[in-house]
Amino acid sequence: MKFIIATFLSVVSYGQDLNYNIESFINQDLNINKKAPNTHYIGNAWLKRLIVADEDFDYNLTQATFQSDSTLDWHKHSTGQVLIIIDGEGYYQEKGKEVIVLKKGDIIKCDKNVEHWHSSTPNKDVSYIAIYGNSETIWTEKLSKENYDRIKPIN
Repeated sequence: MKFIIATFLSVVSYGQDLNYNIESFINQDLNINKKAPNTHYIGNAWLKRLIVADEDFDYNLTQATFQSDSTLDWHKHSTGQVLIIIDGEGYYQEKGKEVIVLKKGDIIKCDKNVEHWHSSTPNKDVSYIAIYGNSETIWTEKLSKENYDRIKPIN
């Protein structure tokens, strides 16, 4: 028994001596996240950059939370984008297609240069992780509040 405990402690000690950079996005207080400026969206949104693209990682990872009844404008990415819904419920639409509802656990891939928008639903907040390349978002047109309010999603 002493051998097992000694072995366990040496493994635990060894693991704790390593320099890992570990952060958590779970249970984040929205007040410590950056409130997004109301430039290309309607409503309230908070952003937390989890990974910023650099010479080692050619992608960004951002946690976004949109308060209910908030939406982004139409936009596209030259490298594509993946959205992983971690809480709540949101809308997603690609140009020329119907609006769909995304729920906790859903993952959607938007190919590069495809115009789209995503948002919370009128009655529920949404939080997601966005994975996207190291290029600027290309904003294409406004999504008016009137158009958002007329949405009837297909699912």
